[in-house]
Amino acid sequence: MDLPASATQMPALNLKPNARLSGRRVLVIEDEPDIRDLLTYNLQSAGYEVKWADSGEGGLELYEAFEPQVILLDLMLNGLQGTEVCRRIRAQKQEVQPAIIMLTAKGDEIDRVVGFELGADDYVVKPFSMRELLLRVNAMFRPRGANGTAASGEMPAVASIEDGPAKPRRRLVVGNLQVDVDGHHAFVDGNEIHVSILEMRLLIYLMESKGRVRSREELLGDVWGYKPGVSTRTVDTHVKRLRDKLDSAGKLIETVRGMGYRIEGSSSQPIAQSPREGPS
Repeated sequence: MDLPASATQMPALNLKPNARLSGRRVLVIEDEPDIRDLLTYNLQSAGYEVKWADSGEGGLELYEAFEPQVILLDLMLNGLQGTEVCRRIRAQKQEVQPAIIMLTAKGDEIDRVVGFELGADDYVVKPFSMRELLLRVNAMFRPRGANGTAASGEMPAVASIEDGPAKPRRRLVVGNLQVDVDGHHAFVDGNEIHVSILEMRLLIYLMESKGRVRSREELLGDVWGYKPGVSTRTVDTHVKRLRDKLDSAGKLIETVRGMGYRIEGSSSQPIAQSPREGPS
């Protein structure tokens, strides 16, 4: 496979391990040894727990065993292509799906859109800046709601008996759509809808901004957590994918022509509920 990036083009960073990142798992699926080793080294140096695979088949096996929160996925793999790996992962029904960042030598907008439609959360073109890539990985672990509250990417701790009574989870409700913010669950008409970390972040942001139009630029900055150098069409593709998943509740996400998106509905007030209870 002819790739434009090499270890000399993307030098390793001299980073100190970050103890706060302990337990944050990243899976690298890349068949180019230089790039794979460079990614693994820098992610481990930054404090992430990292495993790697050099094929799509091996990546799917590791995904099942390792349960990563973020996957760096090369599209042009030998054997099972990265697009098919992404499709199979998104077809599964885990409570919390990993964020998928695609790595590719193709930078055309149509390639990005196809990747997003398959279920990718982000898209990085080779050769890339290692510092920027690490920022993008870190952004997947720091989702925030519109009001600055922690959202779905921070995995909630499981309460034990010694912890005392469990605190109620915060829920948002708009029409037939309910979101358990702390538990990373979304329900439509009482049925759970499985969404990725970034899709959950987008949903929470729009629900907490109920009635307010959010521009594509605001969504790129506030939901993605940084200003990616990609077209605002990225937002349109993610919103379309989220609407499809929400089925009958998808119509709650309105397009405001020439401006952006908003959610309208009967209520978006938080509902206090036991962590083990389902939707009311």
